[in-house]
Amino acid sequence: MKRYLLIVISILLAASFPLFANGQKESGQASGQQQINLGAIWWGSQTRDERTIAAIKLYEKDHPNVHFTYQFAGWNDYWTKVTTQAAGKNLPDIMQQDYAYVTEWTHRNLLTNLDPYVSSGVIDLSHTSAPYIDGGRVDGHLYAIDLGANSQTWVLDTDAFQKAGIPIPPNDWTWNDFEKITMELHQKLGIWGMGPNLTDEQIWKSIYLGLGQWGYAKDGKSVGYSSDKPFVDFLNMALRLQKAGAIPSESNVITYLNKGPEQLPIVTGKSAMAYVWSNQIVALQTAAGANRHFVLHLLPRVAGGKSSNYIKNGQFFSVTSQSKHPKAAAEFINFITNSVDANKILLAERGVPISTVVQDALMPLLSPADAAQFSFVNLVATGANSSPTPPPDPTGAANVIQNVYQPQVIQPVMFGNITPEQGAALLRSKADAILSGKQQ
Repeated sequence: MKRYLLIVISILLAASFPLFANGQKESGQASGQQQINLGAIWWGSQTRDERTIAAIKLYEKDHPNVHFTYQFAGWNDYWTKVTTQAAGKNLPDIMQQDYAYVTEWTHRNLLTNLDPYVSSGVIDLSHTSAPYIDGGRVDGHLYAIDLGANSQTWVLDTDAFQKAGIPIPPNDWTWNDFEKITMELHQKLGIWGMGPNLTDEQIWKSIYLGLGQWGYAKDGKSVGYSSDKPFVDFLNMALRLQKAGAIPSESNVITYLNKGPEQLPIVTGKSAMAYVWSNQIVALQTAAGANRHFVLHLLPRVAGGKSSNYIKNGQFFSVTSQSKHPKAAAEFINFITNSVDANKILLAERGVPISTVVQDALMPLLSPADAAQFSFVNLVATGANSSPTPPPDPTGAANVIQNVYQPQVIQPVMFGNITPEQGAALLRSKADAILSGKQQ
């Protein structure tokens, strides 16, 4: 009988204190902590996968009661995968989100409002300025935390400017200033003052951003600006520069569309300025070589207007509404946002971290080009150097750009087949029809 009781007691003790294969009790249970299993999913490259997994392992080491199951995929496969998971009500706790999708997912009630976790201090945003945060808001509430940010930038070849005897323009330079400088660079150096991407669709939208408007209306059903004149003025300026040889002709522009950074005119010394996103400076500088000197500069603005720059959120982390442990998921997002050790592992692969404490800690570890990117994005995020982040592009925007803006407006205008006035009117008419659903 005693032997039977000893066996029963042993079984009960074993059930109360399960052992791992190494014979050690799970530390979270030993301390009375709840054991939590969190799921996470993201898209990206192998480098992103490796760095994110390493950051997760660091978190698990510091939080032995938390265990992660993670998944990752390429961009296209990712959205197919999470859409299927959402339909089956088995989304992981944490998902990487994109600026173009966060509104849709929020309106489908698939994301958790993070405001309570910020208010309670679970997610600390005290070292983050509003431009980094606001891109994750939908209908006034925070549903996504930015993992890395960038902004549009004018890259200036400082050696070319110095050789031409032209000072670097002020932060609030206008399109009039830009035209004058581009002409002077061409006249004095015999190269293009500006590279082949002046008429990029992002410039069209940012012209209006500096006027307190945007390329698309808030409801996504039409263009978002009241007058075509700013765009017409811009196109007329581009035509003058093209006629003078200060920018590439449209036929040259087309040849550069699919070329890598190694072939871009600013890299080969054929232009003194270029338009890119700030994170692309690393590729440009690498292609050009360490003996070339580039600086990142704010976009020109319409005379009398405000900044045409804004903080572009690269990717987000969100807590899904299907999470069984939303607070624990929020705690991990806080870790990714604010842990210096985690970000030394991630090393800004997703863009400039949003915490100034993290930014400062990473600066000594960065290449000169990466450091320039950090400094520029931080500049945009402060004072009068930034306009409010616009809403994500609406459904139909890709159709407008691919089938109207470039082939029916920009190319005919720059080839001289239609006037800027005709091009701007055509863009408005066609875009309104597509965005309103009247034309597919």
